[in-house]
Amino acid sequence: MTIDWTHFTPWTALAGGLLIGLAASAFVLLNGRIAGISGILGGLLRPARGDISWRVAFLAGLIGAPLLYGLFRSLPAARIDAGAGTLIAAGLLVGLGTRYGSGCTSGHGVCGLSRLSPRSLIATTAFMLAGFVTVFVVRHLAA
Repeated sequence: MTIDWTHFTPWTALAGGLLIGLAASAFVLLNGRIAGISGILGGLLRPARGDISWRVAFLAGLIGAPLLYGLFRSLPAARIDAGAGTLIAAGLLVGLGTRYGSGCTSGHGVCGLSRLSPRSLIATTAFMLAGFVTVFVVRHLAA
């Protein structure tokens, strides 16, 4: 195993992690809600009165922040080594997994673990193990 020192950015990764942690903490402290993306988006699919505006604002921020960043600095080039069918299947599997797992990696991994939730620990462990196994199979067994 080698480290690609050209693309190894521990300080920007640390800053990003701190910003995510601060945002998730502020969100739960100020609104009493968990910043899990699947739950926020899912709430728009079955909207409740008075519960739509903050969800739309949250998702608009997720989409708008990189666009705003792109006005001042160039965005990194996106490189996806998969076809449309693979991406569609992956998206459907992720969506199915978030339903069965009662949340996504942001809800369980960032917010649930910080609240010491045993359910989130199990869910995050399952997410990570599934990712490890998938990468190993795709890179070493299916190649």
